[in-house]
Amino acid sequence: MKASADKIDKTFVRKGKLKEQGNDFKFWQNQPFEVRIAVVEQIREEYNAWKYGSKQGFQRVYRVVKRK
Repeated sequence: MKASADKIDKTFVRKGKLKEQGNDFKFWQNQPFEVRIAVVEQIREEYNAWKYGSKQGFQRVYRVVKRK
């Protein structure tokens, strides 16, 4: 399953009572790890696109070097 090819349907809405709400934890525990990782990656990509837009890039990494 390729995360970038899948899109979330943001038009779907379901009304219900809080007492009738399903258990998300059980749902995700029953999913194979490949699906869970793909969804987390998709969420990460969407967040980065929203937060940073096209300015994505590598962060600078600093390393402290001890001098003699």
